[in-house]
Amino acid sequence: MHRQEKILVIGSQGQIGTELVERLREIYGAENVVAADVKEIPKDQQSGIYETLDILNAKRLHEIVKTHAIKEVYLLAALLSATAEKDPPFAWDLNMNGLFNVLNMAKEGILSKVYWPSSIAVFGPTTPKKNTPQYTIMEPSTVYGISKQAGERWCEYYVNKFNIDVRSLRYPGLIGWKSAPGGGTTDYAVHIFHEALKTGTYECFLSENTALPMMYMPDAIKATVDIMQAESAKIKIRSSYNLAGFSFSPKEIGLEIRKHIPDFKITYKSDFRQSIADSWPQSIDDSQTQIDWGWKPGFGLPEMTADMLLNLRNQKK
Repeated sequence: MHRQEKILVIGSQGQIGTELVERLREIYGAENVVAADVKEIPKDQQSGIYETLDILNAKRLHEIVKTHAIKEVYLLAALLSATAEKDPPFAWDLNMNGLFNVLNMAKEGILSKVYWPSSIAVFGPTTPKKNTPQYTIMEPSTVYGISKQAGERWCEYYVNKFNIDVRSLRYPGLIGWKSAPGGGTTDYAVHIFHEALKTGTYECFLSENTALPMMYMPDAIKATVDIMQAESAKIKIRSSYNLAGFSFSPKEIGLEIRKHIPDFKITYKSDFRQSIADSWPQSIDDSQTQIDWGWKPGFGLPEMTADMLLNLRNQKK
């Protein structure tokens, strides 16, 4: 697809960023997608245009946007749920002021479109657990959830006040094979596959019946691209859209893996992440995404499990 507006992906080395950059370059051409992250990457290891960026450095952000004539930003840089609990002040600073740096550039007319992800972490212990609706009680009990809820409100405020184009999805737990997870409460659903292939056993940090909403990374990337490609008039919700794939518990994914690795064994030893998981929904109602811009996931638990194991096995060859 030909385009003149260049794209910047901030947080490009993370779990989502790695695959999103790859997909956007497939669609729009490598020369039109700039990857940026706080990590220094040697020139010979860069697969396309790469810039080192601390999102809290507004001056550096402006430089990169100006140098590459960027018009569209995907802001993925954030401290996730489990990691954020270890350093709340930094998590708040990064998650909120990073967002303000991008929103203010849109407000000034420098950027034409912004993507910022929210999360099921915006919900809390008082939220209805099953088929959590788009509009409901939101009393998050984690630093990450509080920052994401505040971010949703600020995105909507900037859209209404300054008429900018911001789009957002509330991601469930994300599962992918191309990169390591980034410190979230749903990380077990990635680690379990690696350990199943490596040792045939896995000790889970959540209890066996802790059901959580999840999504396979190809679907998450597709949803992200779809919402950004949708006509502006179709985007009715400017805080963040509920997004769902499928829900399962550690016990259920263990049984699914056993269909492929019959001797696989899973044990349970809950840690501090259990209380985070207990505060989140068990399943999500994302009917608004289907109505507004035609979202539909492609993977269920069986399809995802088979695909994860196939790709991880191929990766190890």
